[in-house]
Amino acid sequence: MTLILLCSIYALAPPTGVRAYDTPDDGGGSVTIEWQLSQDDAEITRYDIYRSEDGETYEKVGFIGPGRTSIEDESTQDGLEYFYKVAALRDTIRIFSEPSSPVMSRAHLVDRTKMNVFVALLILGAIILYFTYAARRGREMFIRKITGLQAIDDAVGRATEMGKPILYCPGIGYIEDIATIASLNILGEVAKKCAQYDTKLINPNRDPIVYTVAREIIKESYNSVGRPDSFDPDSVYYVTDSQFAYAAALDGVMIRERPATNFLVGWFRAESLILAETGASTGAIQIAGTDQVSQLPFFVTACDYTLIGEELYAASAYISKEPLLLGAIKGEDWGKFFIGVVLIIASIIGLLTTFPILGLFR
Repeated sequence: MTLILLCSIYALAPPTGVRAYDTPDDGGGSVTIEWQLSQDDAEITRYDIYRSEDGETYEKVGFIGPGRTSIEDESTQDGLEYFYKVAALRDTIRIFSEPSSPVMSRAHLVDRTKMNVFVALLILGAIILYFTYAARRGREMFIRKITGLQAIDDAVGRATEMGKPILYCPGIGYIEDIATIASLNILGEVAKKCAQYDTKLINPNRDPIVYTVAREIIKESYNSVGRPDSFDPDSVYYVTDSQFAYAAALDGVMIRERPATNFLVGWFRAESLILAETGASTGAIQIAGTDQVSQLPFFVTACDYTLIGEELYAASAYISKEPLLLGAIKGEDWGKFFIGVVLIIASIIGLLTTFPILGLFR
């Protein structure tokens, strides 16, 4: 009688119906395990998950609290078969389920849960391709006037008349920064104008890779306007990767060379005000631009013209009138308009659903 009582106290029902399958819509390396709760779920401490590659030797790979019926094992290797068991644990008592069928994880090409993103990309891509095609066919693409970019011709002309150089600073960002890429696009167009007017262009750089790319861009710009002999390799150089040492070096160039125009375009941090104030003290025209919101107030205060946010990205298309760039800019604008319309419609439907009007959407 005592033995029967002890068995009834310590007996523990195992979880049942253990099923393992490849986690859907993922990049591989994951298996999902599901089971039916133990009949004694209210009494157990947790469920332990065990995995085996041969169906005999199992190792613990995870655990989960009572009342839960699934878990993901994200440590699998694609292409290998695994078996799983789930153990119900109460105090020192652990009882195992029957093993699952073999399962193998793999990577999925399509994540069906993100089809909305895929459809949006298709629509945006189609819009950009349409405007690019239209631009190449000669269709006039309107881009609103950007004062800072309109001033480039005047700034280069002023430097030419005064016989002074132009200083172009691409910021302290790396080549992978979007602001740096946009700045290098603008640099190419400025270099073409400098080549046409035979105006000296000074381009100090903080990053060695940015320096290499900038040098090739300027060289190609001079070649494209038929003035390869006017290109001075010594005017494009690497300074240092130290932030404030670089700022001090540029301040020195501004004081010694007295450039007629300073371009401060790219990715900036705390040195932005140092550069802008020094340039303003020399009387130079200053055209600045960055996508760093925290630095924009300094440029707006100390510079003559400032490219704010996305104006920096549109600048190269605005200057060059390149069909591919113009099509991309117009396509992005219309894509944003489309997204805005969808958001407005969705918001209206949500409001009508939450606050029914005249019995609609009940």
